Amino acid sequence: MTFTEQARAARHASLDLQMLNRAQKDAALNAMADALAASEADVLAANGVDVDAAREAGTSDAIIDRLRLDPGRLDGMVTGLRDLALLADPVGDVVRGWKLDNGVSVTQVRVPFGVVGIIYEARPNVTADAAGICLKSGNAALLRGSSSAVHTNRATVAALRHGLEIAGLNPDAVNLVEGRREVTGEMMAARGLVDVLIPRGGAGLIQAVVDGAKVPVIETGTGNCHLYVDASADVDMAVSIMINAKAQRCSVCNALETLLVHRDIAADFWAKALPALVAAGVQVHGDEATQARDASIQAAGPAEFDAEYLSMDLAAKEVGSLGEALEHIRTHTTGHSETIVTRDQASAKAFVAQVDAAAVLVNASSRFVDGGEFGFGAEIGISTQKLHARGPMGLAEMTSSKYVVEGDGQIRA
Repeated sequence: MTFTEQARAARHASLDLQMLNRAQKDAALNAMADALAASEADVLAANGVDVDAAREAGTSDAIIDRLRLDPGRLDGMVTGLRDLALLADPVGDVVRGWKLDNGVSVTQVRVPFGVVGIIYEARPNVTADAAGICLKSGNAALLRGSSSAVHTNRATVAALRHGLEIAGLNPDAVNLVEGRREVTGEMMAARGLVDVLIPRGGAGLIQAVVDGAKVPVIETGTGNCHLYVDASADVDMAVSIMINAKAQRCSVCNALETLLVHRDIAADFWAKALPALVAAGVQVHGDEATQARDASIQAAGPAEFDAEYLSMDLAAKEVGSLGEALEHIRTHTTGHSETIVTRDQASAKAFVAQVDAAAVLVNASSRFVDGGEFGFGAEIGISTQKLHARGPMGLAEMTSSKYVVEGDGQIRA
């Protein structure tokens, strides 16, 4: 089947999805979850083929970690679909409504986009997450995964489509788009067939889609996430948050990449932080002041403060004030998630007000910036743009709106 044929099939399926009620969509999500669970052996075997090929190709450990599935991660994909079935259906929600003086009623309601294209790299869990979110929000999904996960994605989509059939729905609500690079170009140019594109991956992929697409794009972003340890911070709290944000899973976009430490607390902080980082296997790359704290700290080149390492590496810098920390973040942020650890309410308030990011955290790990952690169920991605959706994108963010105008024969004077 050509891409155009797939897109037309998805468009046809989307018309059916718009007519489903919540009970029908929830039954389909649970059927998809059942089918995916039943296909565990097939999906994990397919994933093993992809992981082996990635290792042979010299793929980095960070990317392999994103690619690899195990029973626990697969169970998370299944649970994500079931959790979506427990959430409220946004379609039909009234955003606002009023009545004109002439008796005409105006209501703004949430509606599906129609056909959503997702272009993503490596992470096969996105396949199930995106399919489930699209279905619950009434959208058909065109899933363009990377070639590195092709066997995993085939097995996953086959299971999801089987679940849709069991539920009595059109399986073309979920489609895996395969083919050479030209197919990605077709997808980006498919105005009238694809309503919105969402790229999810590294900076290169995202920029290529933003620059090349003729279809509207919701831009997800990379995560050069900062943690600022204020002069008033509780050192033990700061160390705990730092280790969780950096080392709990380093290959994801909400992981900590740059640490900023106020000079007045630096000695006490590093006395506890450095042993904890070493124990966790994290290599610190610091400015001159930070390097002077310990011989194990490597020099950080200027480009490293713009880096999304996605590895057990951490850039670090000492600053003389909250203002200096804010200026550093403004210069280097990717607009994803920025954190302050402080006991000073004025510092926290200033940080929240002046940091321009999709998520700003006070005394909490950036690893919480996630659709599942926010209670959205699975997420489609984390948007760093400022139009329509910003931050973790759940069900509501996968809808648009329309105005419904109802009268009783009124005409405009």
